[in-house]
Amino acid sequence: MFKSGRVTARRSALALLAVAALTATAAATASAAPVSSAAAPHKTGPISVAYVEVNSNSMVNVGKYTLANGGGNVFDIGVIFAANINYNTTTKSAYLYFNPQVQSVLDNAATQIRPLQAKGIKVMLSILGNHQGAGFANFPTQAAAAAFAKQLSDAVATYGLDGIDFDDEYAEYGNNGTAQPNASSFVQLVTALRANMPSKLISLYNIGPAASRTVYNGVDVGPKFNYAWNPYYGTWGVPSINLPKSGLSPAAIEINGTSTTTAASLARQTVSGGYGVFLTYNLGAGDQHSYISSFTNPLYGANSVYTP
Repeated sequence: MFKSGRVTARRSALALLAVAALTATAAATASAAPVSSAAAPHKTGPISVAYVEVNSNSMVNVGKYTLANGGGNVFDIGVIFAANINYNTTTKSAYLYFNPQVQSVLDNAATQIRPLQAKGIKVMLSILGNHQGAGFANFPTQAAAAAFAKQLSDAVATYGLDGIDFDDEYAEYGNNGTAQPNASSFVQLVTALRANMPSKLISLYNIGPAASRTVYNGVDVGPKFNYAWNPYYGTWGVPSINLPKSGLSPAAIEINGTSTTTAASLARQTVSGGYGVFLTYNLGAGDQHSYISSFTNPLYGANSVYTP
Protein backbone atom coordinates (compact mmCIF):
# COMPACT_ATOMS: atom_id res chain seq x y z
CA MET A 1 0.00 0.00 0.00
CA PHE A 2 1.09 3.61 -0.26
CA LYS A 3 3.41 4.59 2.56
CA SER A 4 3.13 7.26 5.21
CA GLY A 5 5.88 9.25 3.48
CA ARG A 6 3.38 10.22 0.82
CA VAL A 7 1.25 11.78 3.58
CA THR A 8 4.28 13.67 4.95
CA ALA A 9 4.99 15.18 1.55
CA ARG A 10 1.44 16.43 1.35
CA ARG A 11 1.05 17.63 4.93
CA SER A 12 3.93 20.07 4.68
CA ALA A 13 1.79 22.30 2.44
CA LEU A 14 0.71 24.84 5.03
CA ALA A 15 0.68 28.27 3.42
CA LEU A 16 -1.06 29.66 0.36
CA LEU A 17 0.88 30.34 -2.82
CA ALA A 18 -0.45 32.67 -5.48
CA VAL A 19 -0.37 31.22 -8.95
CA ALA A 20 1.38 34.39 -10.07
CA ALA A 21 4.49 33.14 -8.27
CA LEU A 22 5.21 30.96 -11.29
CA THR A 23 6.02 34.06 -13.29
CA ALA A 24 7.75 35.84 -10.42
CA THR A 25 10.21 33.02 -9.87
CA ALA A 26 10.88 32.35 -13.53
CA ALA A 27 13.66 34.93 -13.69
CA ALA A 28 15.43 33.25 -10.79
CA THR A 29 15.14 29.84 -12.41
CA ALA A 30 17.72 28.48 -14.80
CA SER A 31 16.63 28.49 -18.41
CA ALA A 32 13.26 26.80 -18.58
CA ALA A 33 14.05 24.94 -21.76
CA PRO A 34 15.48 21.50 -20.95
CA VAL A 35 19.08 21.21 -22.01
CA SER A 36 19.90 19.06 -24.99
CA SER A 37 20.60 15.59 -23.71
CA ALA A 38 23.42 13.46 -24.95
CA ALA A 39 22.28 10.24 -26.55
CA ALA A 40 21.97 7.76 -23.70
CA PRO A 41 23.38 4.27 -24.29
CA HIS A 42 20.73 1.98 -25.65
CA LYS A 43 18.79 0.01 -23.05
CA THR A 44 16.53 -2.86 -23.98
CA GLY A 45 13.55 -3.52 -21.77
CA PRO A 46 10.86 -1.63 -19.85
CA ILE A 47 11.45 1.94 -18.77
CA SER A 48 11.98 2.46 -15.03
CA VAL A 49 10.35 5.27 -13.05
CA ALA A 50 11.58 6.70 -9.74
CA TYR A 51 9.38 8.78 -7.44
CA VAL A 52 11.46 10.99 -5.13
CA GLU A 53 10.12 12.42 -1.86
CA VAL A 54 11.80 15.79 -2.25
CA ASN A 55 10.91 16.81 1.31
CA SER A 56 13.76 14.55 2.37
CA ASN A 57 15.73 13.51 -0.73
CA SER A 58 17.36 15.03 -3.78
CA MET A 59 16.23 14.55 -7.37
CA VAL A 60 19.91 14.29 -8.29
CA ASN A 61 19.92 10.73 -6.90
CA VAL A 62 17.88 9.58 -9.92
CA GLY A 63 20.87 10.13 -12.19
CA LYS A 64 23.42 8.27 -10.07
CA TYR A 65 22.53 4.76 -11.28
CA THR A 66 23.63 3.13 -14.51
CA LEU A 67 23.70 -0.45 -15.79
CA ALA A 68 26.92 -2.39 -15.36
CA ASN A 69 26.91 -3.60 -18.96
CA GLY A 70 27.07 -0.05 -20.33
CA GLY A 71 23.38 -0.15 -21.09
CA GLY A 72 22.55 3.33 -19.89
CA ASN A 73 20.58 4.89 -17.06
CA VAL A 74 18.69 2.65 -14.66
CA PHE A 75 15.92 5.25 -14.37
CA ASP A 76 14.28 6.81 -17.41
CA ILE A 77 11.85 9.08 -15.54
CA GLY A 78 12.22 10.89 -12.23
CA VAL A 79 9.04 12.17 -10.57
CA ILE A 80 9.13 15.15 -8.19
CA PHE A 81 6.82 14.17 -5.32
CA ALA A 82 4.79 16.27 -4.86
CA ALA A 83 3.05 19.55 -5.62
CA ASN A 84 -0.56 20.01 -4.49
CA ILE A 85 -3.97 20.94 -5.75
CA ASN A 86 -5.22 23.40 -3.11
CA TYR A 87 -8.51 25.27 -2.67
CA ASN A 88 -9.01 29.03 -2.36
CA THR A 89 -12.07 29.51 -0.18
CA THR A 90 -12.44 33.15 -1.26
CA THR A 91 -12.49 32.59 -5.02
CA LYS A 92 -13.83 29.03 -4.59
CA SER A 93 -11.34 27.69 -7.07
CA ALA A 94 -8.49 25.20 -7.20
CA TYR A 95 -4.91 26.35 -7.54
CA LEU A 96 -1.48 24.78 -7.87
CA TYR A 97 0.66 24.93 -4.73
CA PHE A 98 4.35 24.18 -4.21
CA ASN A 99 5.53 23.50 -0.68
CA PRO A 100 8.96 24.97 0.18
CA GLN A 101 10.88 21.83 -0.74
CA VAL A 102 9.17 21.46 -4.12
CA GLN A 103 9.63 25.16 -4.78
CA SER A 104 13.33 24.81 -3.98
CA VAL A 105 13.73 21.96 -6.48
CA LEU A 106 12.04 24.02 -9.17
CA ASP A 107 13.96 27.20 -8.39
CA ASN A 108 17.20 25.22 -8.48
CA ALA A 109 16.44 23.46 -11.74
CA ALA A 110 20.01 24.09 -12.91
CA THR A 111 21.34 21.67 -10.31
CA GLN A 112 18.31 19.46 -9.56
CA ILE A 113 16.62 18.94 -12.93
CA ARG A 114 18.89 19.89 -15.85
CA PRO A 115 21.63 17.37 -14.96
CA LEU A 116 19.06 14.57 -15.20
CA GLN A 117 17.68 15.83 -18.49
CA ALA A 118 21.24 16.12 -19.82
CA LYS A 119 21.56 12.36 -19.23
CA GLY A 120 18.32 11.68 -21.11
CA ILE A 121 16.17 11.26 -17.98
CA LYS A 122 12.71 12.87 -18.10
CA VAL A 123 11.58 14.85 -15.04
CA MET A 124 7.88 15.03 -14.18
CA LEU A 125 5.93 16.82 -11.45
CA SER A 126 3.39 14.85 -9.43
CA ILE A 127 0.23 16.65 -8.28
CA LEU A 128 -1.47 15.47 -5.09
CA GLY A 129 -4.56 16.42 -3.09
CA ASN A 130 -4.16 18.38 0.15
CA HIS A 131 -7.24 17.76 2.38
CA GLN A 132 -8.89 20.97 1.18
CA GLY A 133 -11.66 19.50 -0.97
CA ALA A 134 -10.04 20.37 -4.30
CA GLY A 135 -9.38 17.41 -6.54
CA PHE A 136 -9.10 16.44 -10.17
CA ALA A 137 -12.58 14.91 -10.14
CA ASN A 138 -14.76 17.75 -8.86
CA PHE A 139 -14.23 20.79 -11.05
CA PRO A 140 -17.70 22.35 -11.34
CA THR A 141 -17.32 23.47 -14.96
CA GLN A 142 -15.22 22.80 -18.03
CA ALA A 143 -13.79 26.32 -17.68
CA ALA A 144 -12.61 25.56 -14.15
CA ALA A 145 -10.92 22.35 -15.31
CA ALA A 146 -9.26 24.21 -18.18
CA ALA A 147 -8.05 26.95 -15.81
CA PHE A 148 -6.26 24.41 -13.61
CA ALA A 149 -4.85 22.66 -16.68
CA LYS A 150 -3.38 26.01 -17.70
CA GLN A 151 -1.67 26.33 -14.32
CA LEU A 152 -0.14 22.89 -14.80
CA SER A 153 1.10 23.51 -18.33
CA ASP A 154 2.44 26.92 -17.28
CA ALA A 155 4.47 25.24 -14.52
CA VAL A 156 5.88 22.74 -17.01
CA ALA A 157 6.88 25.56 -19.35
CA THR A 158 8.22 27.85 -16.61
CA TYR A 159 10.47 25.26 -15.03
CA GLY A 160 11.37 23.24 -18.11
CA LEU A 161 9.75 20.02 -16.94
CA ASP A 162 8.85 17.00 -19.06
CA GLY A 163 5.32 16.41 -17.85
CA ILE A 164 2.66 16.04 -15.17
CA ASP A 165 1.68 13.06 -13.01
CA PHE A 166 -1.83 12.87 -11.46
CA ASP A 167 -2.21 11.31 -7.99
CA ASP A 168 -5.80 11.62 -6.73
CA GLU A 169 -5.19 11.00 -3.02
CA TYR A 170 -5.99 13.13 0.04
CA ALA A 171 -8.31 15.54 -1.76
CA GLU A 172 -11.03 14.87 0.83
CA TYR A 173 -13.81 15.81 -1.53
CA GLY A 174 -16.53 17.80 0.24
CA ASN A 175 -14.23 19.76 2.54
CA ASN A 176 -14.67 23.55 2.43
CA GLY A 177 -18.07 23.07 0.83
CA THR A 178 -16.61 21.52 -2.31
CA ALA A 179 -18.51 19.06 -4.45
CA GLN A 180 -18.19 15.32 -4.61
CA PRO A 181 -16.52 13.79 -7.70
CA ASN A 182 -18.42 14.12 -10.97
CA ALA A 183 -18.20 12.25 -14.25
CA SER A 184 -16.89 15.05 -16.47
CA SER A 185 -14.19 16.80 -14.43
CA PHE A 186 -11.12 14.61 -14.94
CA VAL A 187 -11.86 14.03 -18.61
CA GLN A 188 -12.10 17.79 -19.15
CA LEU A 189 -8.91 18.41 -17.18
CA VAL A 190 -6.82 15.85 -19.04
CA THR A 191 -8.25 16.93 -22.41
CA ALA A 192 -7.29 20.54 -21.75
CA LEU A 193 -3.84 19.64 -20.44
CA ARG A 194 -3.07 17.47 -23.45
CA ALA A 195 -4.15 20.29 -25.76
CA ASN A 196 -1.84 22.68 -23.88
CA MET A 197 1.20 20.40 -24.04
CA PRO A 198 0.83 17.94 -26.92
CA SER A 199 4.42 16.69 -26.78
CA LYS A 200 4.89 16.42 -23.00
CA LEU A 201 4.28 13.42 -20.74
CA ILE A 202 1.10 12.83 -18.73
CA SER A 203 0.89 9.91 -16.30
CA LEU A 204 -1.67 8.47 -13.91
CA TYR A 205 -0.99 7.09 -10.45
CA ASN A 206 -3.96 4.78 -10.72
CA ILE A 207 -5.86 5.58 -7.53
CA GLY A 208 -8.78 7.66 -6.29
CA PRO A 209 -12.02 8.89 -7.90
CA ALA A 210 -10.25 10.38 -10.93
CA ALA A 211 -8.75 7.03 -11.91
CA SER A 212 -12.23 5.52 -12.37
CA ARG A 213 -13.53 8.52 -14.34
CA THR A 214 -11.52 8.54 -17.56
CA VAL A 215 -14.50 8.27 -19.94
CA TYR A 216 -17.27 10.86 -20.29
CA ASN A 217 -19.86 11.55 -22.97
CA GLY A 218 -18.09 9.34 -25.46
CA VAL A 219 -14.63 10.82 -24.76
CA ASP A 220 -12.02 8.38 -23.49
CA VAL A 221 -8.91 10.19 -22.26
CA GLY A 222 -6.94 6.97 -21.71
CA PRO A 223 -5.00 7.43 -24.96
CA LYS A 224 -4.15 11.01 -23.93
CA PHE A 225 -1.93 9.58 -21.19
CA ASN A 226 1.55 8.26 -21.84
CA TYR A 227 1.68 6.05 -18.76
CA ALA A 228 -0.37 4.64 -15.89
CA TRP A 229 0.89 2.62 -12.94
CA ASN A 230 -0.25 0.47 -10.07
CA PRO A 231 -0.16 2.51 -6.81
CA TYR A 232 0.20 -0.36 -4.34
CA TYR A 233 3.82 -1.17 -3.57
CA GLY A 234 4.88 -4.77 -3.50
CA THR A 235 1.89 -5.87 -5.59
CA TRP A 236 0.88 -6.61 -9.16
CA GLY A 237 -2.17 -4.89 -10.64
CA VAL A 238 -2.82 -3.87 -14.24
CA PRO A 239 -4.25 -0.32 -14.39
CA SER A 240 -7.71 -0.25 -15.93
CA ILE A 241 -7.17 2.41 -18.56
CA ASN A 242 -7.16 2.46 -22.35
CA LEU A 243 -3.41 2.27 -22.91
CA PRO A 244 -1.23 -0.36 -24.58
CA LYS A 245 1.00 -2.57 -22.47
CA SER A 246 3.95 -0.37 -23.39
CA GLY A 247 2.46 2.42 -21.28
CA LEU A 248 1.47 0.35 -18.24
CA SER A 249 3.25 -0.62 -15.02
CA PRO A 250 1.33 -3.36 -13.20
CA ALA A 251 4.35 -3.73 -10.87
CA ALA A 252 5.11 -1.22 -8.13
CA ILE A 253 7.81 -1.39 -5.49
CA GLU A 254 9.10 0.78 -2.67
CA ILE A 255 12.89 0.87 -2.68
CA ASN A 256 14.10 -0.86 0.50
CA GLY A 257 10.47 -1.22 1.57
CA THR A 258 9.56 -4.07 -0.78
CA SER A 259 11.68 -7.19 -0.34
CA THR A 260 14.32 -7.90 -2.98
CA THR A 261 12.64 -11.24 -3.65
CA THR A 262 9.33 -9.53 -4.43
CA ALA A 263 11.03 -6.79 -6.45
CA ALA A 264 12.81 -9.40 -8.58
CA SER A 265 9.62 -11.41 -9.04
CA LEU A 266 7.63 -8.35 -10.14
CA ALA A 267 10.39 -7.39 -12.56
CA ARG A 268 10.34 -10.86 -14.12
CA GLN A 269 6.55 -10.69 -14.41
CA THR A 270 6.83 -7.30 -16.11
CA VAL A 271 9.16 -8.71 -18.75
CA SER A 272 7.29 -11.97 -19.28
CA GLY A 273 3.98 -10.10 -19.55
CA GLY A 274 5.32 -7.70 -22.14
CA TYR A 275 4.68 -4.54 -20.10
CA GLY A 276 6.67 -1.42 -20.81
CA VAL A 277 7.08 0.30 -17.43
CA PHE A 278 8.43 -0.62 -13.99
CA LEU A 279 7.52 1.74 -11.12
CA THR A 280 9.65 2.45 -8.07
CA TYR A 281 8.96 4.76 -5.14
CA ASN A 282 11.09 6.54 -2.54
CA LEU A 283 14.56 6.61 -4.04
CA GLY A 284 16.73 7.97 -1.24
CA ALA A 285 20.28 9.10 -0.71
CA GLY A 286 23.35 6.92 -0.57
CA ASP A 287 24.35 3.81 -2.42
CA GLN A 288 21.29 1.62 -3.07
CA HIS A 289 22.79 -0.33 -5.97
CA SER A 290 22.51 -3.75 -4.30
CA TYR A 291 18.77 -3.37 -3.81
CA ILE A 292 18.27 -1.80 -7.23
CA SER A 293 20.16 -4.67 -8.88
CA SER A 294 17.41 -7.00 -7.62
CA PHE A 295 15.14 -5.60 -10.31
CA THR A 296 17.64 -4.42 -12.94
CA ASN A 297 18.91 -7.96 -13.42
CA PRO A 298 15.53 -9.40 -14.45
CA LEU A 299 14.59 -6.23 -16.34
CA TYR A 300 17.85 -5.62 -18.21
CA GLY A 301 20.21 -8.51 -17.51
CA ALA A 302 22.67 -6.33 -15.60
CA ASN A 303 23.51 -5.11 -12.12
CA SER A 304 23.19 -1.45 -11.29
CA VAL A 305 26.21 0.75 -10.60
CA TYR A 306 26.16 3.74 -8.24
CA THR A 307 28.24 6.80 -9.02
CA PRO A 308 28.28 9.42 -6.23
